[in-house]
Amino acid sequence: MIERIALHQTRVHTPGLGLDAKGVALGTKGLILFSSIDRLVMFLAAHAREHSLEDFARTLTMSVVRSKLGTREITFEFAAESSDRMDRMAETARLVGGFAFTGTSRHFVQYRDSAAPFGYDAPDLISTDAAFALYHDRFSQTYDVERRIDLRALLLRLMPRVDPSTKVEPGPRIVVVEEGLGPAIARYFVRSRVDGDVCVAEWAPPSPLDDAPVRRWVMRVPELPGRMRPLVHATPGIACFLPVAPGVAVEAGYQHPIELRACPVFEAAGLVLLRGGGGSPWIIDRLPPMAPLSAFGPIAMRAEDGGATVAVRTMPPEAVQVPLRVVPSTARWRDATATCIPPEQLPLLRRLAYVLPPATLAQARIAITSRGAVLRWKAGVQSIPLGTFFVEIHPNLYVPAGHRVTPAVAPDVIARTIGAQLSHATFLGTDGLAWAVDEQSFVSLETALLEATPWEAATADAIVRTLSEALIDLRVTPVGPVPGPNAGRDETKGE
Repeated sequence: MIERIALHQTRVHTPGLGLDAKGVALGTKGLILFSSIDRLVMFLAAHAREHSLEDFARTLTMSVVRSKLGTREITFEFAAESSDRMDRMAETARLVGGFAFTGTSRHFVQYRDSAAPFGYDAPDLISTDAAFALYHDRFSQTYDVERRIDLRALLLRLMPRVDPSTKVEPGPRIVVVEEGLGPAIARYFVRSRVDGDVCVAEWAPPSPLDDAPVRRWVMRVPELPGRMRPLVHATPGIACFLPVAPGVAVEAGYQHPIELRACPVFEAAGLVLLRGGGGSPWIIDRLPPMAPLSAFGPIAMRAEDGGATVAVRTMPPEAVQVPLRVVPSTARWRDATATCIPPEQLPLLRRLAYVLPPATLAQARIAITSRGAVLRWKAGVQSIPLGTFFVEIHPNLYVPAGHRVTPAVAPDVIARTIGAQLSHATFLGTDGLAWAVDEQSFVSLETALLEATPWEAATADAIVRTLSEALIDLRVTPVGPVPGPNAGRDETKGE
């Protein structure tokens, strides 16, 4: 019998059983008991659908065990590590009718459930030399190991189930062709422009009466056209497989009952081909070197007496240069960042300066040239509607707005051809000629527009005279007992 572990309990009787940080009874191992191999397969299929076996594959041990009553059952033993993993495994085990246990070496007690949130303990242990002693609220039983179950061997023995939908799934294919059909199928793929790789694999003779190995062509195709799928699915001597994980593929029209991507038991350097319809798997321990399918295409050769034509004289090629042209364009142009204002429009620029915002005056830069005033501003010069607008197509290289350069070469090629430099602002005119302005010639617009106002020195003589005058002494005399005509008046005396 077993008993529930209470909250804050610190001592248990089962050897190797302890309490984790949550207070849950947990051993170093977990064990799940199944009544048949079918329930084990159902458990693997349910678990591998969402989780991988790679986390505990190295510690996984599956065995066929036998009780004292002679019944054979299946044990699934793994490293517990945490109660989170054990909770997930126990929930999946309950789904397929398995029993979850936890322990360390030989004695395993029932793992926690809703009736015992902190798990169970076995106060009365069974004295036995058996491999396992399991304690459950329904039974207590000992088991001896009869034989081990290899996960890879179990996956190979499971027969794929019929699933016609896999025939139309997109993706890579592995086509296995009997030796006699191999060259013809390879040439057919080449004529149909199907890319892929091919090799020839050998298998041992199927019976002692045969002395020659069995050879088959193995073709790996990244994408098989839809019109060819009926050919590889229905032609005798051709089998088509869908890769489902590194090193393993399942025949088209079938599906393995367990998600093989979650089972890291196949070598990527080899290839396991799981056949449907009861056929035994084809196993290639290591794939031979593969060649491209294009190597098996038709080969054409010239006549043996057809010699190569050798040039008797060489010469430099004729010049093919064409002039650079700037022509109107209907394409939408970007913001113009420069404008060339002719001399006759400079008075308008002076009048416009009184209404320009401070940001424009401070950030715009101007240079006076023989062609007029060149004004540049990164934010755009559309607010100054004067002159000819230019668009920057390359650093410090400008073309008129609404125009394009022909031939349509890259802007950096134009810059190299005309010798444009970053120290100069280069402009292409509509006549195809280029002219440049030194960067040092540009100054801020506010500096170039503001004229110096004449001023004169103010004199301080009047202030000095005022400060030098004598001070006024003010006095107040008493009124007396009888006010006179001058009573209450102030006497003012100057000193």
